Amino acid sequence: MASQEQQKRYTVLKTFGGINTKANRTAIKDDEFSWLENAMPIGDSNIKIVPAQEAVRDSTGNVVVFSNTTSYLTSTNINVSDYIVSFEIDGRAQAFNLTSNVTSNVAVAGTFSNANVSAAQWKNERLIIADTDKGLSSWNGANVVSIGSVGLIAVSNPGSGYTAAPNVVISAPNDANGVQAVATASIVIGSGGIRSVFVTSGGSGYTAVPDVTIGAPNITGGTQATAVASISAGAVVSIAVVDAGSGYTSIPTVSFSSGSATANAVISTGGVNSVSLTNAGSGYTSSPTITFSGGGGSGANAIAQIVTFKTGTVSVLLNNGGSGYTSAPTVAIDGANTTPATATAIVLGNTVSQIVMTNPGAGYTTANVTLSGGGFTTAANVTAVVNTDQVVSVATFSGRTWVAAGRTVYYSAADSYSDFTSISAGLLTISDSTLHGNIRALLSANNFLYIFGETSINVFSDVRVDTNGQTLFTNTNVSASVGTKRIYAIYPFFRAVLFMNDYGIYSLVGSTTSKLSDPLDGIFQLIDFTQPISGGQVLLNNILCAAFSFTYNDPVVGARKVQAVFFEKKWFLTSQGALDYITSVPTAGVIRLYGTAGSSLYRLYANSTANVATMIQTALMPMGDPIRTKQALKFGIEAQLQASSTLLISVDNEQGIGSTGAYTIDNSVVWLNNFYQPVTWQNNSLQTVGWQTSYGYALYKSDAQQYGKYLGLTINSNSAGYTVNTFEFEHELRARF
Repeated sequence: MASQEQQKRYTVLKTFGGINTKANRTAIKDDEFSWLENAMPIGDSNIKIVPAQEAVRDSTGNVVVFSNTTSYLTSTNINVSDYIVSFEIDGRAQAFNLTSNVTSNVAVAGTFSNANVSAAQWKNERLIIADTDKGLSSWNGANVVSIGSVGLIAVSNPGSGYTAAPNVVISAPNDANGVQAVATASIVIGSGGIRSVFVTSGGSGYTAVPDVTIGAPNITGGTQATAVASISAGAVVSIAVVDAGSGYTSIPTVSFSSGSATANAVISTGGVNSVSLTNAGSGYTSSPTITFSGGGGSGANAIAQIVTFKTGTVSVLLNNGGSGYTSAPTVAIDGANTTPATATAIVLGNTVSQIVMTNPGAGYTTANVTLSGGGFTTAANVTAVVNTDQVVSVATFSGRTWVAAGRTVYYSAADSYSDFTSISAGLLTISDSTLHGNIRALLSANNFLYIFGETSINVFSDVRVDTNGQTLFTNTNVSASVGTKRIYAIYPFFRAVLFMNDYGIYSLVGSTTSKLSDPLDGIFQLIDFTQPISGGQVLLNNILCAAFSFTYNDPVVGARKVQAVFFEKKWFLTSQGALDYITSVPTAGVIRLYGTAGSSLYRLYANSTANVATMIQTALMPMGDPIRTKQALKFGIEAQLQASSTLLISVDNEQGIGSTGAYTIDNSVVWLNNFYQPVTWQNNSLQTVGWQTSYGYALYKSDAQQYGKYLGLTINSNSAGYTVNTFEFEHELRARF
């Protein structure tokens, strides 16, 4: 009778989980793997080798290669055509149309920054592009247009005599492909200010200038006009209006503090009160001309500001309007810049009432502003304010464009992608301490707008417009400790949002954030976070998966690009070439994943016949008794191999991997003669012909020599499309300890 040590024992492994790099290989579960590369553990007895990447070809059959190295890759749908858009390190952008298979130029070199661009689709009309230095622009499939829209329009002279609102014409945008802004004027009929006061009798005997009092306005809420007199040869000779006032519907009285002079006032009625935008337009890089026509009056003038999200813009803060101005002073702004800032002062009632930025400029880090001229008595006081917050992200949500810069989120008017001026447009600055630094990214998904800080997440929801036309929404903090700065590694996945930071991959469902990547902890410490990190969804074997691509500092072969792929609570790895960026493209009901290596475009997991390097490494299993040493006698692998498939097997123990490739299994057939020598077959062209068994299920087995308290297998292959069903071991027990 055989002793217990000599009894043959068997272990059969058919239950397949995912990779686990957090625990030691001897401590992970029997159904887990210490490494799974290009092998997807779909289910029990079913590990399938994933397809290799494949170069994308255009309509002429040529491989798609962009003009320069990609610095950001995204996808969009415009007019029911799917595009992959590549932003490149020389500032250009190109697009590959997946419907026509044609590459087109989006923008020439220098249009965008060489890094940190982001984008979001607006309806099926255009792609909204956010650039950290150059602001916002849009691409409609044909033209790139800067989203330089018309902002505040300030009335510099209301004119007079208007009995109806005049027509307002805003000059065309600087960009030929921009949208011309549209505005309407409103007037105050029958009420106005004092246009002038003329002397009817100068009186006599004046040795000092008398005070002038103009009667109060008729309309409640109006402002009383003021004026000053001038004397000559003892008589009042003229009266100058200092403040025209408002709310006069009838001529007020004019009186003097002394003497017998008399005067009458002339009111200015029907002046232009305000100008309101109905379409802010786009493509404006400098202040447009505002023209009024019709309405029965004359003399009205207005000046327009422009809105831009470029970095280093300037605004002017009016601290004190001064006094005694007889004309508008000149505004000068100094400081190093990439685009000079310009501004115009408006004088009302002999005081500077407003500074209008006709161009906020760009590239300023510091600026000084000075006012000169205007004939003042007391100079106005102004301060230049430089906005150095960069636009870091853009999203489209609830019929608006949302832009993040610094700690502020700006939003456009309802149903507009470019109007940041109208009453329903606005901004929110997050002052809460949960946002430790600046906003890092925006994402629209699942009926929420997610605002990512590096260590926090807020959500905006319930966007609505009140009876006054202003936009309201709720702002809720859902994470005060976890966020990310990896803006290209945030995306929706089913009803969750997945994101990667420097210490894990997380899922956000509702208000709950949970870590998904515990099994990858052994990999995270070897990720090079100075290299690009991106992610996206993809259908693999008809299963929706989430993928994150990064540079892994492999202890054996050095730095290389890999993807961590997640589905059904399992992780595995793929290696699809030297990818820099990846992006999802949902097209024709299928979610595919594309990537770039330098300037070359690839579709991932697309070629099921190309050879792909795979590695499957099981747990080191105690075989039911971790105390006893085991002697491996045989191993078996149930598999379905494809043409010319070869697997190199090593039997491992706790000391490490056995001699890799010590055992080879394949589906080839070797013919032997009577002397057991291999027979070579050749065809009519004298080419060697190989023989393979059928490609279906088979048990591939071999003798094995290995000792250890823990045993496992490592499988390496460069074959395509095979499936592993079962791992089997035959062993005998040996000594304890």
